Amino acid sequence: MTFLELAKSRYSVRKFTDQKVEKEKLDKILEAGNIAPTAKNIQPQRVYVIQSEEALKKLSELTPCVFGASTVILLAYDKQTEWTNPFESEKGIHSGVEDVSIVATHMMLEATEQGLGTCWVNYFPNSKVEELFDLPDNEKSVLLLPVGYIAEDSKPTANHESCKSLNEYVKYL
Repeated sequence: MTFLELAKSRYSVRKFTDQKVEKEKLDKILEAGNIAPTAKNIQPQRVYVIQSEEALKKLSELTPCVFGASTVILLAYDKQTEWTNPFESEKGIHSGVEDVSIVATHMMLEATEQGLGTCWVNYFPNSKVEELFDLPDNEKSVLLLPVGYIAEDSKPTANHESCKSLNEYVKYL
């Protein structure tokens, strides 16, 4: 499978089976995130693997977007170690969200390669999730990534394959 074929086959899965993700597959997903490039290779990402029934139940009380997954990866970043644009340190780019986004994308694509599904979730109360899982004050949660086996009746949303044409957003300067 080519990279474009892999990327096109991945979609936001919103219904998982109750089958547990094998440790070998999860390890490959975590490794894919670990090799993701970050600003200046500072690696401010923090990864929390949520798998216990108790933790998943508590998380499900805060968001409907666990979708029955047996594993949810909480991705956060350390605000004290993220790269900051030296030209505009107050108002410029801080890399934490971008770094975590790159890590999550690597994880999602590796999960697809492993025959698993994922869904990027931002629909949750960040501060409550940070409190629930006792994240340090210097860490900011960015997304939840449910991971698991795709339910038979799961399918991409109707607009999954709808894309703007390149000339609508690409400008050559």
